[in-house]
Amino acid sequence: MSSYRATLDRIWNSEWGKTLKRKVTLIINSESIKLEVEPARSLLQVIREDLGLTGTKAGCERGDCGSCTVIMNGLPVNSCLVLAVEAEGSEILTIEGLSKYGELHPLQKEFVAQNAIQCGFCTPGMIMTAKALLDHNSRPSEEEVRRAIAGNFCRCTGYDKVVKSILAAVR
Repeated sequence: MSSYRATLDRIWNSEWGKTLKRKVTLIINSESIKLEVEPARSLLQVIREDLGLTGTKAGCERGDCGSCTVIMNGLPVNSCLVLAVEAEGSEILTIEGLSKYGELHPLQKEFVAQNAIQCGFCTPGMIMTAKALLDHNSRPSEEEVRRAIAGNFCRCTGYDKVVKSILAAVR
């Protein structure tokens, strides 16, 4: 954690910072949730720590790796870069919200079928980025898929299986 971030955390976790909590309403996975959050808390922190939705991963916490990707108002965002107070009233979809009635989403099924999961750390962010792409372009080319996931880092798979999984999910 950067010294700047550590300083902010120290301020907001002090008695002074706790008096500055803001009320926010987030619509997470189709459920309206009312929370009081410190202004400096990221959406990632709220999702993981306050709501216990740990499928969204905390990687670099600088917006470089994409492991914290969620879909906010239809667009993929790095939740580590969005303050929770900025997300007020937003519709947010996390990896936990993809499966319905215990049934995996087609993207999740294809990631398993194509063996696109190695360590699994980047997988939720990859899948959420792919979902946002497919929501806007139901028949992407391989190049469009590769461009869409360019902000998601994976150190295990080499991306070929990830791309195959996304393309297979549209068939």
